[in-house]
Amino acid sequence: MTKETYGDEAPGSNGHATYVDPASGMESKAGVMNEAGEIYGNIETAEEYGYVQRGLKSRHIQFIALGGTIGTGLFLGIGSALTRAGPLSVLLGYSFTGVAVFAMMQCLGEMATWLPLPGAIPQFCARYVDDALGFAVGWNNWYASAITLCAEISAASIVIQYWPGADGISVAVWISIIIVVVVFLNIFAVQIYGEAEFVFASVKIITIVGLLIMAFIVDLGGGPNHDRLGFRYWKNPGAMKEYDSTGDTGRFLGLFSVFVNAAFSYGGVELVAVAAGEAENPRKNIPKAVRRVFWRILFFYILGSLAIGVLVSSSDPHLLTAQKSGAAGAAQSPWVVGIQNAGISVLPSIINAVILTSASSSANAFLYTGSRYLFALAQNKQAPRFLLRCSNAGVPYYCVAVTASISLLTYLSVKQGGPALVFEWFQNLTTIASLFTWCSICIAYIQFYKALNAQGVDRNTLVFKSKFQPYTAWLALLYFAMIIIFNGFNVFVGEHHQNWNITDFFAAYIGIAIFFVLFVFWKIVGKSRWIHPADADISTGKAALDAEDDQWPEQVPRNMLEKLWFWIA
Repeated sequence: MTKETYGDEAPGSNGHATYVDPASGMESKAGVMNEAGEIYGNIETAEEYGYVQRGLKSRHIQFIALGGTIGTGLFLGIGSALTRAGPLSVLLGYSFTGVAVFAMMQCLGEMATWLPLPGAIPQFCARYVDDALGFAVGWNNWYASAITLCAEISAASIVIQYWPGADGISVAVWISIIIVVVVFLNIFAVQIYGEAEFVFASVKIITIVGLLIMAFIVDLGGGPNHDRLGFRYWKNPGAMKEYDSTGDTGRFLGLFSVFVNAAFSYGGVELVAVAAGEAENPRKNIPKAVRRVFWRILFFYILGSLAIGVLVSSSDPHLLTAQKSGAAGAAQSPWVVGIQNAGISVLPSIINAVILTSASSSANAFLYTGSRYLFALAQNKQAPRFLLRCSNAGVPYYCVAVTASISLLTYLSVKQGGPALVFEWFQNLTTIASLFTWCSICIAYIQFYKALNAQGVDRNTLVFKSKFQPYTAWLALLYFAMIIIFNGFNVFVGEHHQNWNITDFFAAYIGIAIFFVLFVFWKIVGKSRWIHPADADISTGKAALDAEDDQWPEQVPRNMLEKLWFWIA
């Protein structure tokens, strides 16, 4: 199939362009059909199943990049890291992991700008590395997104119980309401999802900025009790706490435990590339969004972990009691504990509402992500073909329905042990899945880098060129692989292995087994082979996407206010 003309439907109006096959006279949509007719199946398949559409505007993509998947990790989960490892370990753990995540996002941003495809990551792995890796990472990503969806819904059900009277209502009621809401936001049109995430992310960004300012003021003695905190909690009980051992070894293990916690908090940061296949003007908006991930990491995670470390003691009795008792919602948040200790009475319920919004937003984002991974697998012919069916609005509704069905596992929260225990199980499982996703991105980039060199493509001509490659990719890969291998260290340490627990061991390492079983399965069934860089498919579909670049209308700011808005969005 060759590009002959753009029809009346130009990008910027309804999100796609029309192509005509000169042999058959049949039309397809730019961004959903490549010249070979293989990104979205052949012409007949595309006509039968429908198309996804480029309905995510620049502001959607930018705010998804800044706050789309910020969920409970930053508001709730970071508290357990603080009490276990101490403030300096939390700061270092989130900083080291943030550097590795940013390095990984540079790799992904270069690939997604070169070829912005729906689902993106499984397709890059299948094209540049091995079809079996595409299969494994695709199903691993889908499973991770689906389970994270459960984790965030479970967390939201915890948060709701913070308010008086809510704890008397069955958890199943809150779970049902949240599931209905996130399915509604995903099933009708991608624009609805984009608008919801724009609003959710705006709330989270404003809240985190406000919390950072509040922490700075309280730390300097500007709170109602006028108690200047400084870095007193770094001196007593100490900057780095011992964990599972004593002395330097114990402090190192405490730091390492934060790496695992931080990986969960950063999970889903790659969403912006998954959305590339449905983004308007992806060659402009995706690089812009990837660059902003740096500011998200710096301001939200690194400054956030520093603020918590000066605001709350790692031995704070209120925080420890809330964690031990499994208290609901904001009671487990170090932000809220710090606010209460400062004598500010009005904020905890507001913060709890934001935490609820964040959990719901993250659930919404992971339902979208999971459905697009499933769609990408169907495109690669590694999932049933009926999953390619899209609504007139461009939503792969079967993919949404299948992914949403996994959220029913959240009803396990109703059983003995409650939602707090189930949330902890889900957190352990999804962290390893996210780490495998990031490792696969780095591997795909290393092969992509080799393929560009082998096929004579000058990286200086790329729209988005990441720096210090391929060393950046290799360092990030080694860092993530280290966490995967040693993430369950806790069950092996201690005299006579007193920490041994089969459930903890299973939660820490079952994800590794799942990933390699998927890889070996498709290696055998699909008879795939490792792709030589000179043979990697880096060009199929690129010409059609290149042709779109000139069709997006150029927006010129008319005044300073519009100039500021265009810079933000």
